[in-house]
Amino acid sequence: MSGSQWRTKRAAWRARVMAAVLVSTTPFALGAQTFSFNSVRVEGNQRIETGTILARAGISQGEAVSAGQLNDAAQALRSSGLFEAVDVVPEGSTLVIRVQEWPTINRINFEGNSSLSDEELSALVKSVERRVYSPTQAEQDTAAITQAYVTAGRVNAVVTPSIIRRDDNRVDLVFQVAEGGVTEVERISFVGNRSFSERRLRNVLETRQAGLLRAIIGSDTFVAERIDLDRQLLTDFYRSRGYADFTINDVNVNLTRERDAYLITFNIQEGQQFTFGNVAVTSAIPEADPAIFQSVIRVHRGQTYSPVAIDNDISRIEAVALRRGINFVRVDPRITRDERGRILNLEYALVPGDRIFVERIDIEGNATTLDRVIRSQFRAVEGDPFNPREIRESAERIRALGYFANADVEARAGTAPDQVVIDVNVEEKPTGSLSFGVNYSSDDGPALIASFSEDNFLGRGQELNFSISTGQDNRRLSFDFTEPQFLGRDLEGGISLNFRQTDNASALYDTNNFRLSPSLGFPISERGRLNVFYATEFTDITDVDEDASQIIKNEADDGGIWTNSVGFTFSFDTRRNNIDTPTNYLIRAGQEYGFGDRMFIQTSALASAETKVWGEDLTLRATVEGGILNFTDGDSRVTDRYFLGSRIMRGFERGGIGPRDEDTDDALGGNTYAVARLEAEFPLPVPEEYGVSGGAFVDYGSVWDVGVDAPEGDRILGDEFTPRATAGLSLFWTTPLGPLRFNFSRPLIAEDYDEVQNFDVTVSTQF
Repeated sequence: MSGSQWRTKRAAWRARVMAAVLVSTTPFALGAQTFSFNSVRVEGNQRIETGTILARAGISQGEAVSAGQLNDAAQALRSSGLFEAVDVVPEGSTLVIRVQEWPTINRINFEGNSSLSDEELSALVKSVERRVYSPTQAEQDTAAITQAYVTAGRVNAVVTPSIIRRDDNRVDLVFQVAEGGVTEVERISFVGNRSFSERRLRNVLETRQAGLLRAIIGSDTFVAERIDLDRQLLTDFYRSRGYADFTINDVNVNLTRERDAYLITFNIQEGQQFTFGNVAVTSAIPEADPAIFQSVIRVHRGQTYSPVAIDNDISRIEAVALRRGINFVRVDPRITRDERGRILNLEYALVPGDRIFVERIDIEGNATTLDRVIRSQFRAVEGDPFNPREIRESAERIRALGYFANADVEARAGTAPDQVVIDVNVEEKPTGSLSFGVNYSSDDGPALIASFSEDNFLGRGQELNFSISTGQDNRRLSFDFTEPQFLGRDLEGGISLNFRQTDNASALYDTNNFRLSPSLGFPISERGRLNVFYATEFTDITDVDEDASQIIKNEADDGGIWTNSVGFTFSFDTRRNNIDTPTNYLIRAGQEYGFGDRMFIQTSALASAETKVWGEDLTLRATVEGGILNFTDGDSRVTDRYFLGSRIMRGFERGGIGPRDEDTDDALGGNTYAVARLEAEFPLPVPEEYGVSGGAFVDYGSVWDVGVDAPEGDRILGDEFTPRATAGLSLFWTTPLGPLRFNFSRPLIAEDYDEVQNFDVTVSTQF
């Protein structure tokens, strides 16, 4: 190797060594590099103060900082969410912080939405006009809008946020919506059901199959949160009918391949149906005699098992214990099973409970409703013994008010081990309505109606209803006000005012009626309630035609008459909110006593029963009602007596049966009536999502006894009991406007002078 070659090779080797040394030492040199600045300059800020930026950066003049600290300062400014871009650049002895602020939102717009209005979407958006735009918040707003469309049944909806740049660092935030079609619940099916049909079980659920009026009905769209409620409703349904081991193995929710419909399948296991066997009460508390509590037990041997019946008995036992001053009693229902006989023997064991007291009740979320309205639903107050069952029942009563979209009641530990705090969190919802429309009655014909109702007037829990209607034959005005906690007690105070004026083309006279009635109502038993009232009433018969009955002319000669009366109404109702029971009863009876110039006793009664048979697909109803009007001083007038129409006796017009003037054919009404109605409701072979079912009925009854003698030469037809009977078919249709009933009837027993009505439309009721 020559000398020149050696020198060249050695130089190259030295270069490689120096490069290796530089590479290995540079990171340490950079990491150790420090900066010190005589000044800090901020550029690009318009709205945000320089001092605010320097404070967030955390760098002061003359302070020695490392490159890592400069990077941390930049990250701190970026994470503040105030800036779209941040640069921290050393320039000699000056540190320059360059920022680009996020723009201000000029306007927020929505494009492409039709099923959800701008107002509905605006309520979901947290971005605010004239405030700083945040892409993170815009993404959250997009997710909220998308979820709203999913809840509305449009799972294919796509929401895209975009910004349009304006001058002065402003932007328009636009949410572009592609709604897509409604994804409905096409089918709800069940696997494992043997005792009840799919049609019956679907009626239990909150979720519905898509029906004929799918554009109006909202419950036929899929809402994931509703499935949990459906599971609970189905479980309650089965267990209240004796299926103690009922379980839901799984709920499968699938989208169709086209993603335009949901298919929901409940996989259930019914188990065996049980009845109660021996029922006894035992006590581990010396002062609690089991014999005393045995008398309030309503569950009996042979009765179908139901957790609701057990809960009701426990409530009665606890109420007796409180009345006797025995606190901290826990009722432990102990069940022993007889699998072979499918019997559940029940023992109510009274054992000492934990000595815990209610420290206080905290209420939140009620912006309108007063605290006292919510507190009135609690039977316990601060300082009372804590009863978990009572708290749960109080929560149900709060929800049953109908004032809240959601109401949560929970107990948490208080300031001491023996204290609990009851937290009540409510979410209010609208409770009032103002409506204008057309009302139709088979008896009165069409009428224009305007009404206002408020169930929580001024947040006081008071009910206010006002309506006015005018039709071809009738004009009505009504006003009702109810205070459910009168004098701070479980006492319902109310006042009712009604005015009605008739100008009936089918009658040869008109009437005016005014009634003012204050009332008080209160419970007298678990299912019974008593209402007492005073009433002052004015009635007048006017514009009597020359061809009218002489009886009506004589009554009209008396002019307008004021009547004063007191009375009561008793009701016993086994129906309970939110509990679907197969058999229910309703009993209602009352009397009204007139005093002053007109003395009378008016007695009315109604008894009705409903039961479901054949897997609860067939509903049977029976109703008996009647009334007697007895004047002890004076005589009844046509404005006092009973007239039967399609609401009471189907198949005849109002006033179409009963006493009638033979010469003028005027209906006179009767002082006594009695009607018995039998009917059945059954499914029809049509898609059940249409909400249509069929029925058949038979009515038997009459109205009689005018109570006055016919003028000389006149004759009253049907003044004695003369039975009538009708039979017919019904079509029930559940619509968003309410359950409608179409009756097609023919008389089986009728008089020649009766006025028959073969078709009528009514609002369907349970009883």
